[in-house]
Amino acid sequence: MARKLYPLSIQTFERIRIENRFYVDKTEYIYNMVHTDSACVFLSRPRRFGKSLLVSTLQSYFEGRKELFKGLAMEKLEKEWTEYPVLCFDLSGGKHQEEDQLNRYLDYILKENERRFGIECDAVDANVRLANLISSVYNKTGKQVVVLIDEYDAPLLDVAHQDERLESLRYIMRNFYSPLKQCEPMLRFVFLTGITKFSQLSIFSELNNITNISMDEAYAGICGITKEELLTQMSDDIDRLAAKMSITREEAILQLTDNYDGYHFTYPSPDIFNPYSLLNCFSKEKIGAYWFGSGTPTFLIEMMRKFGTTPIEIGTREMADVSDFDAPTETMESIVPLLYQSGYITIKGYDEETNLYELGIPNKEIRIGLFKSLLPNYLLRSSQKGKVAIAQMSVLIKKGDIDGALRLLQTFLETVPYCDNTHYEGHYQQMLYIIFALLTDYRIIVEQRTAKGRTDITLETHDHVFIMELKFDKSANEALEQIEAKRYADAFALSGKKVVKVGIAFSVKDERNITEWIIR
Repeated sequence: MARKLYPLSIQTFERIRIENRFYVDKTEYIYNMVHTDSACVFLSRPRRFGKSLLVSTLQSYFEGRKELFKGLAMEKLEKEWTEYPVLCFDLSGGKHQEEDQLNRYLDYILKENERRFGIECDAVDANVRLANLISSVYNKTGKQVVVLIDEYDAPLLDVAHQDERLESLRYIMRNFYSPLKQCEPMLRFVFLTGITKFSQLSIFSELNNITNISMDEAYAGICGITKEELLTQMSDDIDRLAAKMSITREEAILQLTDNYDGYHFTYPSPDIFNPYSLLNCFSKEKIGAYWFGSGTPTFLIEMMRKFGTTPIEIGTREMADVSDFDAPTETMESIVPLLYQSGYITIKGYDEETNLYELGIPNKEIRIGLFKSLLPNYLLRSSQKGKVAIAQMSVLIKKGDIDGALRLLQTFLETVPYCDNTHYEGHYQQMLYIIFALLTDYRIIVEQRTAKGRTDITLETHDHVFIMELKFDKSANEALEQIEAKRYADAFALSGKKVVKVGIAFSVKDERNITEWIIR
């Protein structure tokens, strides 16, 4: 079978269809969305999850480009194919800008739309320009207007942690969006995408009729690639990858699942794979960290610092109320909403009695990428040495040699300086957690609940369970005694795996390193 042409870095529906590139059919979702009671819809999804392609598909649909939908679900569903004038605004070009730059960018995207419809406007203010554009197009065509806004929040994300700059840029964007309410009679459909929610923007504070479908079960699979879509529409891709990697089809599916699956944007929800990573993996025929490697989450790291969020907090599953997912960025009381909206944690379960959602890191690509980006906060100049040491530790642990792994870690920590002159346990506990979390192919749990307490770190391989207790400025024997006294190992008695208890002593005051350990 001929190899597919993948739409890597292509987000235009028209081009994908004309060039016969691979397209996962999402047009049934689009048909359902535009034939509902709401004429103003908002969708939140992480970056590179297909939002821009969705906007482009909507544009082709509303422009009546029937020929582009041949063979897709829309061809059978839509009977009328009414053509509407479509205004498109891509705000992704407004990132990393000061006030003057942002105003000039808004001028640019308004001019582009005015040019398309032959509209002239002498007004300077963006809100007047947008209102004039909508009304002029409406009067000129005699049809209601469709407005598509992609990445509405892009100009604000990078300054979310800077209150003063956020306020000034938010004012500009609020001014720009304000006509959408007053022009409502002239609008057929308004669709906005973004990552997070900013309060005091007119689309949320003034458009009280906006429908947020981000957590609607009916649209759970509107972006991303579902497990069913992978196994059916991409079946031959799986076989090709398996052959390239010299593994079975089942092993290939397992690796794809471990690395790229795990996203759920509501509950219940189908398993969602990261589309960017999946397509890149099939194109390059190699498992890699494609999504995380495509952009450093600078704004996220800054917000984590602002909230004092620790790696253990991110790596530990926690419960959240449904209101937490929709919390405005400026009024967040924790980093949880932004982590969820940005795709670094996702829904892992739901408790009907409490109406609470369980949140956790989606997959190995995110876990390793996120913790690698956090490690420099705890160690200086550790990147290359750290990668080598962690890879070597991983091999030793796979063989069951925890003693050799700890010796390697001790040697590594002797060779690298720490970021600050920190002398408190929490700093080193977070550092050790990150290092263990970066060990590949293993399940790591921090403070796992057992019948009589919580273990510090539990590391589970295919045939071993390592129960580790850390003691700071105390003895390794005290750590081991706690494991025994609280019978932590009982929780794994039925696992069928060899249980290894490890008491570890860490000196904070003097060596600032692991000083001893006892293995039983």
